[in-house]
Amino acid sequence: MLKSIAVMTSGGDSPGMNACARAVVRTALYEGVEVWGINNGYHGLLDEDMYQMERKDVGDIIQRGGTFLGTARCKRWEKPEGRMLGYKNLVDRGIQGLVVIGGDGSLRGASLLSKETGLPIVGLPGTIDNDVWGTDYTIGCDTAANTIIDAINKLRDTASAHRRCIVLEVMGHRCGWLAMTAGIAGGAEYILVPEEEYDLESMCKDMEEAYKKGKRYILVVVAEGAGSAKDIGTYIAEHTNIDTRYSVLGHIQRGGSPTVIDRVKASQLGEQAALAIISGLSDVVFGFNKGHVVSINLHDAVNNKKKLDPEYAHLARVLF
Repeated sequence: MLKSIAVMTSGGDSPGMNACARAVVRTALYEGVEVWGINNGYHGLLDEDMYQMERKDVGDIIQRGGTFLGTARCKRWEKPEGRMLGYKNLVDRGIQGLVVIGGDGSLRGASLLSKETGLPIVGLPGTIDNDVWGTDYTIGCDTAANTIIDAINKLRDTASAHRRCIVLEVMGHRCGWLAMTAGIAGGAEYILVPEEEYDLESMCKDMEEAYKKGKRYILVVVAEGAGSAKDIGTYIAEHTNIDTRYSVLGHIQRGGSPTVIDRVKASQLGEQAALAIISGLSDVVFGFNKGHVVSINLHDAVNNKKKLDPEYAHLARVLF
């Protein structure tokens, strides 16, 4: 049984990271284990920016977005000498295991550290993109999807008033989960994702036919990895008689108070991670499958690509 562990958040922030880190800390302390918090992701680990935590250090944070530990992307961690320095900084403090909360890149960095040093590591999927292989859910994805829905609801009002087409760009470089789920829930007419091909010329023809039949507005949701809202909006405006506007939602998707789902599920994952690392379990990521917490091999999680559920794409076509 490990006597001292550390927890960190890394990569892009996501709502629920605080709830997750809080659960890790309080579970470990409940089990009589020493817990260290590492500030600013792998940067903090390399710069020795870490401290021993108490229960009060994670009070009044479950409702907050972002991450109280801070986060960053760290180029130095990509080099073996950087990872060895981080390992030394942990060993010097008697830290025997590490919990990493982050997305694909952060978990990949954790996987390398584990392979190179043998340090026990447990990963938790913290990313709004919901693109970590092996889990149906990642921390923050529900809050981000609800933020997009709020934007869609507001854009629909002005689109209907002016009989416009509005193209909304949301996050998702390689994974279209956010665009697809929010687009379905928001009643978008078109949802463009990196995983699916689309034909703008055909879309424009369909739009014009719909307007001739009395359509008042059209909403297009596009994942950033599938195209630029500006470029797509410009194309629609130039190839139809429809007044078209575009909106890029941007980093507002990362912020905000986490939803109930993100608070509870993040807390469940944090508890499981703490119990696992304390017991000496390593090289796993905890996630959800069909509503139940499951463990996924860490190296499998970072070396496989998660696919968008084809049932979502089918549903989007049916409901159009």
